[in-house]
Amino acid sequence: MSTPNLLFIYTDEQRFDTLAAYGNQQIDMPNLNRLAEHACVFDRAYVTQPVCTPSRSSLLTGLYPHNNGCTANNLLLDHDIPCLPEMLPDNTYATAHFGKWHLGDEMFPQHGFQHWLSIEDQYNKWFRPGRDREIVSDYCRWVKAQGREPQKGRFFSRTEAAALPEALSKPAFLAEQATRFIKEHQQQPFCLYVNFLEPHMPFTGPRDNQYDPAQIPLPANFDSPPTERNHLRYRMFHAEYAAGGKFACRSNDPDAIRRLIARYWGLCSQVDTHCGVILDTLQACGLWDDTIIVFTSDHGDMMGSHQLIAKCVMYEEAVRVPMLVKLPGQRQLRRIEGPVSQADLTPTLLELMGVTPPANLDGRSRAAVMQSGVAEVRDDMVIEWNGVNSGLDSDDPQNIKLPEAVMHLASTRELTEAVKDPLRTLLSRDGRWKLSVSPLRGEHELYDLVSDPGERENRYGEPGLADLTADLLNRLQQWQQRTDDKVTLPDMTGN
Repeated sequence: MSTPNLLFIYTDEQRFDTLAAYGNQQIDMPNLNRLAEHACVFDRAYVTQPVCTPSRSSLLTGLYPHNNGCTANNLLLDHDIPCLPEMLPDNTYATAHFGKWHLGDEMFPQHGFQHWLSIEDQYNKWFRPGRDREIVSDYCRWVKAQGREPQKGRFFSRTEAAALPEALSKPAFLAEQATRFIKEHQQQPFCLYVNFLEPHMPFTGPRDNQYDPAQIPLPANFDSPPTERNHLRYRMFHAEYAAGGKFACRSNDPDAIRRLIARYWGLCSQVDTHCGVILDTLQACGLWDDTIIVFTSDHGDMMGSHQLIAKCVMYEEAVRVPMLVKLPGQRQLRRIEGPVSQADLTPTLLELMGVTPPANLDGRSRAAVMQSGVAEVRDDMVIEWNGVNSGLDSDDPQNIKLPEAVMHLASTRELTEAVKDPLRTLLSRDGRWKLSVSPLRGEHELYDLVSDPGERENRYGEPGLADLTADLLNRLQQWQQRTDDKVTLPDMTGN
């Protein structure tokens, strides 16, 4: 097919190690495992920033958050920043986005997507001026049409929606609507993005009992909580989560973490089932070999690693995600080794669709690597954090409110500084060394991911690694120059 379709499926908060292709043989994910068997599997795929809005902005634009403006949650992606559908030739593709958006004006078609279905009702207060803030999502209207009403208010809260039967769940709605779209547009090229909220919090759903917590293994680094050798913000997270301040789960309680992971796996399996409905529709319509299929997530989740929960940290469990790309006609699994950024997805997909990527994109096309006999990427890869929206503070960076559970760790000034610290993390091109630079706090971290994949031992400051650290910092500064990143990095030559 000269003009391939694009089916882009992404989830919210799904760790890389929830698929067999990444080593998890225990969780039931038959449909996505089947997709992996026919796809390019990126072994080391990383988000640009481990929180929703910034990460999604890079997935859609090919730009790092500092260049597209979405540096924190609930910021609006500017109309002048194009998403992938706006980079496609005019009048060629039927384009659609179904599911969570989280880039502003949640309910309204935008950025080249002609067809639009919303599932989230909690972002109305961030609509642009003039938008109807009383509107409810397409999902809410769908559930109401089937005889259910919210217990209070105009819409179903996330917790209330998660308690509905699976047939009325958001994944079931998205699978039904994606199936309809594919069938209606099977005679023309289409570009369909489907985003599932799950396995994002509230970490509960119709499959809470699918997995026995007693059979769930604890993360290998569960016994390594953040210490004085780690960034203060990570210690703040640990203090709050260990106190049970979020998610009704004490993150240092092994049994509580096993129960949490069991429910999280249930959500992953629920999404897999409804992904299978969409993939089966492609095959039934004879479009399997004519379609580029992507599966990934906007960030991971700590799920007990380092006794932490959620994201907003630079640990592997939060920044590393599954990333599968099936090429048209591809028949076998192909592993792509080496670190890559999700910012690479937009230029890669454009090239695979026969479109020259715009020269201003930060991401780099990996199409040649996927199509060649050398399935390896040899580039440094960078993750950024742009301060606030960490879950420890309010949405207003000028009015930061810290939880009581962290106040004993340091002064209010130090805690506020830790929240605002714009971290920059470089993963070396060989995938071994990971340097996190702390511009405000000076709490730098260096890990050898070969000998220490669980990031237990911060090697920063070891005399024998001074030259390596200087080289990694220099390469990080080169990335800053290439991407016009204005954060001032400290002089670390003293190490």
